[in-house]
Amino acid sequence: MDEPTSSYGEHEWTVEFPVMIDCTYKNGRYDEHGVARHGYAVDALFIDEPRQARSHYSKRFGIEASYRLSESTIISTTTQDPTRRLLIVVLRLLIQNVWRYLHWEYVTTPRRGRRRLRWWPFEEFIDMVTWAAWTALSVRRTVPVNRPPDDRFHR
Repeated sequence: MDEPTSSYGEHEWTVEFPVMIDCTYKNGRYDEHGVARHGYAVDALFIDEPRQARSHYSKRFGIEASYRLSESTIISTTTQDPTRRLLIVVLRLLIQNVWRYLHWEYVTTPRRGRRRLRWWPFEEFIDMVTWAAWTALSVRRTVPVNRPPDDRFHR
C-alpha cells in the first residue's frame, strides 16, 4: 500500500493550533437579538482567553479592511522595487485617510450621541479626485475641429 503524499513533497504536513470561541450578546444591533459566536484560530502565545482573542483580532480585521479598501484607488504598480511599492502603499493609505477625514468633518452630521453618517462611497471620492486632477492639469483629449491649435496645447 502506498503512503499518502501531499502536493508539497513526500511528507504529509499537519498543523495544530487552538481554536477559541467568544460569545457576545447582539443587543439589537443590526436588528438581531441573541448570542453571536465568533471563532478564532489563535496563533499568538500571549492569548489565553477568548475575550483576548476577540480584542486582539478585531484590530487586525480593521487593518485588513483598510488595506482592502486602499486597493480600490487608481494607483497601482507591477514593479518589484520595494521602495516604490512602499511609496505606493503610503500614497494609497494617505488618500484613504483624506477621504475618512473629509467624510467625518464635512459629510456626517453632528448630533446628540453619535454622528449621523451619510452615504459617500470611497469610489465616488476617487472619481472626484481623478476629475479634479484632469481639470487642474488641463489635459485635452480632443482637438477642436476647424480651429488652429493655440497655446493651450503646448506646455
